[in-house]
Amino acid sequence: MKHALLALALLPTAALAETTVQSCGRSVAFDKVPQAAVSNDVNLTEMMLVLGLADHMAGYTGVSGWKTLDEEMRAGVAELPELAERYPTKEVLIGADADFYFAGWNYGMKVGGEVTPETLAPFGIKVYELAESCIHIGDKPKVSMEDMYNDLLNLGRIFDVSASAEALVEGYRTELTTFTQGLAPLAQAPRVFVYDSGEDTPFTAGRYAMPTALIEAAGGTNIMDDFEKSWATVTWEEVVERNPEIVVIVNYGDVTAEQKRDFMRNNPAFAGIDAVKNNRFVTLEYVEATPGPRNIKAVKTLAAAFREE
Repeated sequence: MKHALLALALLPTAALAETTVQSCGRSVAFDKVPQAAVSNDVNLTEMMLVLGLADHMAGYTGVSGWKTLDEEMRAGVAELPELAERYPTKEVLIGADADFYFAGWNYGMKVGGEVTPETLAPFGIKVYELAESCIHIGDKPKVSMEDMYNDLLNLGRIFDVSASAEALVEGYRTELTTFTQGLAPLAQAPRVFVYDSGEDTPFTAGRYAMPTALIEAAGGTNIMDDFEKSWATVTWEEVVERNPEIVVIVNYGDVTAEQKRDFMRNNPAFAGIDAVKNNRFVTLEYVEATPGPRNIKAVKTLAAAFREE
């Protein structure tokens, strides 16, 4: 990663002039910097680390049960406990004396579940929700890189490291603009399908999931751009009908990217898909395909794949 995970941060102080951030339509007020924060999932945890907030964390959740940590992430969380391999229970967060939970809908919380902003509020645990996930509980604009930038800026306000957050986001904006302006133009935007998981029915990225923004920044079009969902299942019939030219495989969990690719290549039902006929597959790691600090790298990976002969 171009931006070192701990390099940019100023040390936050406990005192904080009251600040209010918007979280999925809620106004959440903070009059002090959280001292025992918990983040869920690898990408949200990286957002905390890239702002230098490890010292203000009680731990993290929701990584080893689904994903693996690469060397960079292992170093970043070396001093932090994983409090739950998958979604934490309310008791886990209370037991850690957490005062802040950075999660999202289907990123550590479920609609109607036992861990929500409302259920945690009586225990003094404030919640900030991942912007991409807000579509699960209400309307939001189509996904864009601004979702990820806004999360970092809001974390900067919450933890009193706004200068660091603003510098980081400005760096990402400049890096992405410079990169995309230097790209060779494409005759037309390639049709792209995101294959996350599933054999009977594929789990993919719709209009509100981060890969749509990444694909567009790289010069392509998500074939499920009109799918009014974030991450959700579709049918293989829809995929075949829309005939993607490139398949983006999200790599995580027990089924490897190679196994997912082989499943598509060896299934006669997919033989007529352009991406399969021309063997055009590209892999993104889970932490690159979900909102977080590695999104710029993901755009670069996709842009190179879209321009391969």
